[in-house]
Amino acid sequence: MAPAPKPLHWLLLAACLAVLIWSGIAPYDRATWWMEVAPALIALPVLMLTYRRFPLTDLLYTLIALHAIVLMVGGAYTYARVPFGFDLQGWLHLQRNPYDRIGHFMQGFVPALVAREILLRGSHVTGRRMLGFLCVCVVMAISAWYELIEWGAAVALGQGADEFLGTQGDSWDTQSDMLMALIGGTAAILLLARWQDRQIAKLPH
Repeated sequence: MAPAPKPLHWLLLAACLAVLIWSGIAPYDRATWWMEVAPALIALPVLMLTYRRFPLTDLLYTLIALHAIVLMVGGAYTYARVPFGFDLQGWLHLQRNPYDRIGHFMQGFVPALVAREILLRGSHVTGRRMLGFLCVCVVMAISAWYELIEWGAAVALGQGADEFLGTQGDSWDTQSDMLMALIGGTAAILLLARWQDRQIAKLPH
């Protein structure tokens, strides 16, 4: 029998729901909000349905919650208008609000570890180097898929997609977004693989 939910998991769920409600009360642009928070709205029921049959590590649940919060905050303000991003812009003397870069870094960082945990626990890949390589490949596939969604939104909505795209006048925004995902995915594998391994070993089999 699967163990009862941990207090940490209840806390993460409560935090995500609280931020979701806050972000949805009066977002800057309602259509953009729906598009930005959609991944979190899809992931939440999936995680709940698979919780007992395929529980994830505490590390992964925590990172998924943080990623969801990044999406919800971006949805509330739009990425180009997040106040914390303006603070970073001033501190680092940047030409644009960098919150979008944080979002795409997380888009690589978290999915890399999700892919790693699934591939490792399912014994789909045995070689550690190949495992890391494939996880980064998954990240880049997700990043490319997301950029195609943004392109489709731009074609379908025209100027109405500007808030969702958040390019801030950068003609190389797509390439920069994918680079941030690559950096995020690579960093996750290099920094957290051993920690994740230790937590996987403690999961019920």
